[in-house]
Amino acid sequence: MRILLLGGTTEASGLARRLAANPDFRPILSLAGRTASPAAAPIETRIGGFGGAEGLAAWLAAEGVAAVVDATHPFAQVISRNAAAACAALGLPLLALRRAPWPARAGDRWQEVESVAAAAPALGEMPRRVFLTVGRLELAAFAAAPHHAYLVRTIEPVGDALALPDLAVIEARGPFSEEAERDLMRRHRIDVLVTKNSGGTATYGKVAAARALGLPVVIVRQPEAPATARVERPEEALAWLAAHRAASTRRLV
Repeated sequence: MRILLLGGTTEASGLARRLAANPDFRPILSLAGRTASPAAAPIETRIGGFGGAEGLAAWLAAEGVAAVVDATHPFAQVISRNAAAACAALGLPLLALRRAPWPARAGDRWQEVESVAAAAPALGEMPRRVFLTVGRLELAAFAAAPHHAYLVRTIEPVGDALALPDLAVIEARGPFSEEAERDLMRRHRIDVLVTKNSGGTATYGKVAAARALGLPVVIVRQPEAPATARVERPEEALAWLAAHRAASTRRLV
């Protein structure tokens, strides 16, 4: 059974490992190409876009794909919409393998905003030391608030994505422990954390650290996703694929 796995997350990596060990499936992992050195995958991999929903539909048909699993980042809205449209056009089953957002807990000092663009003005007029972890592609929004001091952590080099007078950069890939995040925030005398509500465990340490230190968090809500079947764990996605394969086999008999 030919499977397209739209990846780039820890969950996608977990499903790729399970698919690699299962001879019932012939998967291909698709990555957007925004990370210069993505972690190696144990299955066939392609990198780059498809040319919108129509391009994706044409690719799915040409490849004989029987099912699609969207395991992209919760904030990767464009590819999720394109996948939903392409699968609907072809009548293909689509599953979202997507982590739930983090819930606020006792002691959290969250200010929730609808977008990264809204996070910059939420920091206020008084200068603050900001730990910024929203990804390289959305840093430009903070050029409108140059009076703050920023500690930016990204996987890729920041380059010219954000040019500010008081900017420090850390290039690192998670997971990050709560203890390490507390030490980092103390060392840089952080006043406020700005992050997306990405869910999962790999980057939750910063949220737990902010809670422990009593720091406020400006947190971007997860966007609304297309309505489709959804699971949170790779093993659940594998079971969903197995069920669809079994159903397809019964129809062919």
